[in-house]
Amino acid sequence: MKHETHQNQIISAKLFNSQRYIHSLIVYFLFFGSGLVIGISLTFYLKDVPITLKKKLFTIQPSPPLIVPPKSRPPPSPPLNQEQGVTMNNNIKRKIPGVGRIGLTDYIKPPEAMHDMMDDELIWRASMVPKAKIFPFNRTPKVAFMFLARGSLPLAPLWERFFKGHEGRYSIYIHSQPSFKGDAPEEGPIFHARRVPSKRVDWGEFSMVDAERRLLANALLDMSNERFVLLSEACIPLYNFTTIYTYIMNSTKTFVESYDEWGPVGRGRYNSQMTPWVTIEQWRKGSQWFELDREIALDMITDTKFFNLFKDFCRPACYSDEHYLPTFVTMRYWWKNGNRTLTWVDWTKGGPHPTKFARTEVTRELLHQMRTGIQCMYNGEPTSMCYLFARKFLPSALDRLLKFAPKVMMFG
Repeated sequence: MKHETHQNQIISAKLFNSQRYIHSLIVYFLFFGSGLVIGISLTFYLKDVPITLKKKLFTIQPSPPLIVPPKSRPPPSPPLNQEQGVTMNNNIKRKIPGVGRIGLTDYIKPPEAMHDMMDDELIWRASMVPKAKIFPFNRTPKVAFMFLARGSLPLAPLWERFFKGHEGRYSIYIHSQPSFKGDAPEEGPIFHARRVPSKRVDWGEFSMVDAERRLLANALLDMSNERFVLLSEACIPLYNFTTIYTYIMNSTKTFVESYDEWGPVGRGRYNSQMTPWVTIEQWRKGSQWFELDREIALDMITDTKFFNLFKDFCRPACYSDEHYLPTFVTMRYWWKNGNRTLTWVDWTKGGPHPTKFARTEVTRELLHQMRTGIQCMYNGEPTSMCYLFARKFLPSALDRLLKFAPKVMMFG
C-alpha cells in the first residue's frame, strides 16, 4: 500500500515538472516572437530615414552656445535691386529681391493701345471679369472716349482743350482705317499712341459693328474704364469736361437710342429669317453713337447669338450699326437704357447722311440750340441738357469752334 502511494507521488511530480517546462517554453517563444517583430519593424522604418536624421537619433548632440544679439543694433536688411520685382501695399511701392512680378502693379496698369492680339484673342482677354466687387487698390472711375475715324482727328485741338487738366479721369482710343499712315500734325500728345489695331471699315457694312466691338474690347482692358462713349472724328463736346463726366458717371441709365420705326427704313429692313430669335416686334432702330456701361459693353463684345444673326441677315440696305445694338440692348437691358443718344445730329435735310457744318455755319445760336433745344428725362427728372456731343463738323469749322468754346462750352 505504501509502495503504491510512493509511485503515485513520483508520477505527480513528473507531471508537474513537465507542465512547468511547457509553460516556460511558451513564455520564451512569446518574448522571442515579440522581439523579432519589433526588430523587423524598426529595420524597415530606419531604411526610410535620412542618414543625417539617423545620426541625430542615435548621437547625443551638444547644446549650441547661447548668443545674445546686441540691443543697440537691429539685424541688417537685405540689399535692394532696382531691377527686381515691385509690390504694392496701401499704395506704397517696395522692391522684393529675387522676384520678377508680384502684386497688382502690372495687372492694373493701363495697357498700351497698340498690341499684337487678333480680334478673338482681344475679346477673350477683355472678357475676363473679376467677381469681387471691392477693388483692393485706389481707383478713379474713367470715361473711355472711343473715336471711330477714317484717318486723323481734324478737330483734335478742340478736344485737347476739353481734356486739359483732367488726366486720370478719361481714356482715349482711336480706330482709324489700316491705310492711315499716322501723319496727324493736328493731334497733340494726348492722342499719341492711342490708336488700336484696326481693320478696314466700310460705310453701311457689318464691319462698322466689328470696329465698335474692337474699340470696346480695347477700352475694357483698362479696369478703371466704367463708361464708354462712341464718337467720330466729326464730333465735338458741347460742355466742359467736368460737366460731361459728372453727367455720365452719375446717370442711372445708359444711352442707346432705340425706337420702333414702321416705315421702310425701320421694320422694312427686317429679315424674317431672324425669327424666332428676333421677331419683327422686337426689331429696333437707333443712332450709331452710343454710351454704355461696363456690364453692357462686356455683354456686347462676347455676344455671338445676335452678332452672328445680324451678320448673316442684316446686309445693305439693312445697316447693322443702326439696328444691332438698339435691338440687342432693348431685348436684354431695356430696364437700364434711356432710349436716347447723347450726340446731337441734324437729319432735317433728309437723305442717308446728316447735315455737315462748315466754318460759316458755326454760330453761338447753333451751339446754344444743340445744348438746350429739347426736353428729356435724366435720372427721373426733366431737363433741357439732353445732348453732350454734336456732329457733323468739317475741319474748316475748327477756328470758329475754338473761338466759341470758352464762352459757350465753358472750356479752353
